[in-house]
Amino acid sequence: MSITDSQEWQALARHADEMRNVHLRELFDSDAQRGERYTVEAADLFADYSKQRITDETLRLLLALAEKAGLRQRIDAMFSGERINTTEDRAVLHVALRAPRGETIEVDGDDVVPAVHEVLDKMSEFAGKVRAGVWQGATGKQIRNVVNIGIGGSDLGPAMAYDALLDETDRDLTVKFVSNVDGDDVAEAIRDLDPAETLVIVASKTFTTIETLTNAHTVRRWLVDALGEDAVEKHFVALSTNTDEVKKFGIDPENMFVFWDWVGGRYSFDSAIGLSLMIAIGPEHFREMLAGFRAIDEHFRSTPFERNLPVLMGLLGVWYGDFFDAQTHAVLPYSAYLERLPMYLQQLDMESNGKSVTRGGERVDYQTGPIVWGTPGTNGQHAYYQLIHQGTKLIPADFVGFLEPRHDVGGEDGPSGAVGGHHDLLMANLFAQTEALAFGKTREEVEAEGTDASVVPHKVFEGNHPTTTILAPKLTPRVLGEIIAMWEHKVFTQGVIWDINSFDQWGVELGKTLAKRIEPELTADSAPDLQHDSSTNALIHRYRAARGRRN
Repeated sequence: MSITDSQEWQALARHADEMRNVHLRELFDSDAQRGERYTVEAADLFADYSKQRITDETLRLLLALAEKAGLRQRIDAMFSGERINTTEDRAVLHVALRAPRGETIEVDGDDVVPAVHEVLDKMSEFAGKVRAGVWQGATGKQIRNVVNIGIGGSDLGPAMAYDALLDETDRDLTVKFVSNVDGDDVAEAIRDLDPAETLVIVASKTFTTIETLTNAHTVRRWLVDALGEDAVEKHFVALSTNTDEVKKFGIDPENMFVFWDWVGGRYSFDSAIGLSLMIAIGPEHFREMLAGFRAIDEHFRSTPFERNLPVLMGLLGVWYGDFFDAQTHAVLPYSAYLERLPMYLQQLDMESNGKSVTRGGERVDYQTGPIVWGTPGTNGQHAYYQLIHQGTKLIPADFVGFLEPRHDVGGEDGPSGAVGGHHDLLMANLFAQTEALAFGKTREEVEAEGTDASVVPHKVFEGNHPTTTILAPKLTPRVLGEIIAMWEHKVFTQGVIWDINSFDQWGVELGKTLAKRIEPELTADSAPDLQHDSSTNALIHRYRAARGRRN
């Protein structure tokens, strides 16, 4: 039976019809304590969801839907190591990556926690050597550059976290991330680096990922041309499980850091995939980040759903996507350090829940994962906020802010003419945007300002745009871990409600398979016998002609 046939879903559908024209102004006017009641705390995170278009009845019905979907049982199954990734017959245990020593998490009767800490200890030892100058290149020079080569989760996670924690990094180290198979990406990354001072981290579970290995071989040639073949062992390390391929590349298996098939790429930067990050911020800060992940893991596993932050965020997403036909979800961090966060969450959410069949293989008859997008404030306010405020789309949004800045500049000691400190102004904008989105500006208010009648309609803001405001004390490694774990478990919650497998990604395979077929057709000396559709055939012909190859 589809979840849409359940009494719980049908009750929510009827309730949504009742709520469709209820304005947030009415909800706040009828409840003086709403701004205090609709909040939740988890570890260092505080979330205000009072500006969501919900009532106590909405929450009751959403929580009933979670119970109907078996969310509690699915959470327990994940944490206990059951093979909940059914299409690949794998456990889903990113939570084990941050489990403390001594905790037991088993897969098929084997406790995986000791192996996790063995790798963490090996990473810590290696990172410490690089940071201290003990690990040196083939010529005896200290490593001053780290190039991380990966794609997808092997790039987005560590790159996002590196930017987020830039203020914690060793600024004597230059860290670059290469992912795109576009040669311009790798060319720009290594352009100004000294091969003798460069460590290259190749991140590929199978060590066969075509984009990653193409980039890795390009950088290998660059290094060998400068330092010779024997230098590879001192300048390359691998994050992989394929010892044979790693050895073929020329990397000493002693310099291979493993992870496991129960770690999905988009959940992996707190594993060996985060080696570049650990080198940059140091093992102590990396473990602080893991503690943040762990705090939210425990909150998610043990807190009643009505006070469970990831559960509530997940249910709110279901509310708007499935009952108000919202197509997108904006993530708006008010921190320049979190510029890559929306991009990272795009993969986490859209690769996980971009599914159209249930776990049982039946076509869904409801909307699943949203389109996730966003940029840091206040830049977005001068770009696309116009559409959110006065456009025709319903765009639920999460605003993320910090009570303390990393750098407290401006104010009385700041630049001449500064309007308060930078952080005061930044947070004033965050709070103002959520207020404006919720309550808008009525025609009567605009008219009372003496606005010309012809302009009045253009200055009306309907409001009633739902937002959640997430606040943390300061952007630290621990808080970053908490933020990411919160979204991981939000995505899991929604996947359970929609009865989909959030942990496979077959959708990325078809294009990759076709690319392997097309690439030799682009490069063949003689005209290939093309068997594609007329559009693809014509595009291949045009490309070959531009490259001087016969058609």
